[in-house]
Amino acid sequence: MTYNGWTNYATWRIYLEIFADFDFDEEIYQNDRDADFCQDFAEEAIFYDVPDGLAKDYAFAFLSEVNWYEIAEHINEDILCGDQ
Repeated sequence: MTYNGWTNYATWRIYLEIFADFDFDEEIYQNDRDADFCQDFAEEAIFYDVPDGLAKDYAFAFLSEVNWYEIAEHINEDILCGDQ
């Protein structure tokens, strides 16, 4: 089941909230835009200075549903096409 053209709701929501307005065209990110980078980037943004606990556990469960490969592919296509 897809959501707004994405694999699922989690993928769409994380892209929208974390990645959609970020400018990845900067030189520092030129070689790092793969699925692992996307997951690390989102987790750092979401969990920065967040203590362990139930809310953090639920957030990790939500993130386990994200298609990080799809987000990386979308970011890289946007950069190649000059959409960002």
